[in-house]
Amino acid sequence: MDLQIITEKVCNIARLTGKFIYKELHELSAEDIETKSKNNFVTYVDKKAEQILVDELKTVIPGSGFITEEKTVKNARKEYTWIIDPLDGTTNYINHIPIYSVSIALMQHNEPIMGVVFEINTKECFYAYKGAGAYLDGKEIRVSRVVKLSGALLATGFPYYDYRALDNYIHLLKKCMKYTTGIRRLGSAAVDLAYVACGRFEIFFEYGLNPWDVAAGAFIVKQAGGRVTDFRNGNDFLFGQEIIASNSITHNAFMDLLQKSFA
Repeated sequence: MDLQIITEKVCNIARLTGKFIYKELHELSAEDIETKSKNNFVTYVDKKAEQILVDELKTVIPGSGFITEEKTVKNARKEYTWIIDPLDGTTNYINHIPIYSVSIALMQHNEPIMGVVFEINTKECFYAYKGAGAYLDGKEIRVSRVVKLSGALLATGFPYYDYRALDNYIHLLKKCMKYTTGIRRLGSAAVDLAYVACGRFEIFFEYGLNPWDVAAGAFIVKQAGGRVTDFRNGNDFLFGQEIIASNSITHNAFMDLLQKSFA
């Protein structure tokens, strides 16, 4: 299997899907917006975009499995499994806030081996494949070299349906406001992770996430020299619904803040 060729094909598929998503933006009406659960929205654009991805990715690796957000195919793991989010940032999309993306990851058995995040409005394509570093539109990217937490710019996502740890989270945000450069909330975890990978952010953290939100971006961060863990400093960030991604250097200092806040 030539991962470079596969990654090039997947980048083109992400761009194709992104073009469809962008084109449909001005056709979308309030009647097209469905509520899956509290503050969790979906449109025909999400569903059609996912179908495009599934149909195209099936031709890249015939017989592969899928883990998808909108369940356009039955979720099933195979030797090669795609983890896809057709539109990460649906709330931004339906409100015409221009930060949303297509996220595609590939696992071999249980190991991620490729990730692509296409930010639709900027047309930036972030990608990585096993053993070959990480890239933005053909140029190699690395995480930032910021050493101290005081110089770190953070990204997060606010809890919007899972409020189990809300008080702890607010306590952590207070500490971040005091001891870092600042905090951003963009509304697309895939974009947040891609920005850590290319050095725009030093740290991204969030809980209540799904594998399709983070699989591609987390892999790109690691290939760019970053570090990715769960809130307990373990490796259960893909299916464990919580993630910290950093430039590695600031990871332990941030982990100390988090653990004190969640104690």
